[in-house]
Amino acid sequence: MAYNEEFAQSIREVLLEKGADFTEKKMFSGICFLVDDKMCCGTHIDKKTGENMLLCRIGESVYEHALEQPGCIPMEFTGKPMKGFVFVTEEGIRSRQDLEKWMQLCLDFNPLAKKNKK
Repeated sequence: MAYNEEFAQSIREVLLEKGADFTEKKMFSGICFLVDDKMCCGTHIDKKTGENMLLCRIGESVYEHALEQPGCIPMEFTGKPMKGFVFVTEEGIRSRQDLEKWMQLCLDFNPLAKKNKK
């Protein structure tokens, strides 16, 4: 699976700084980071553009507002948007502060997220 290791390391560093106990799993053509055994965020490379994107699980309550932010687009794998999940393009994560903001949205939603059945 192709993903940008430097970008994945930046995500790891933010999660560690925020005190999140996380695991990693290869999913969605990248790495997903799980907090409390629930998908929190992940890496993704756009197959058309080669651009790094942050996959964010932010929940439906902030979904519409998030889509108004620069570089935020709906997460679509099957042609249908997945409510509560977004991709943030490089435009939306130009700085460490931008990355931390998006990661905090993911961490804020995590306690409310349902665990997937194993």
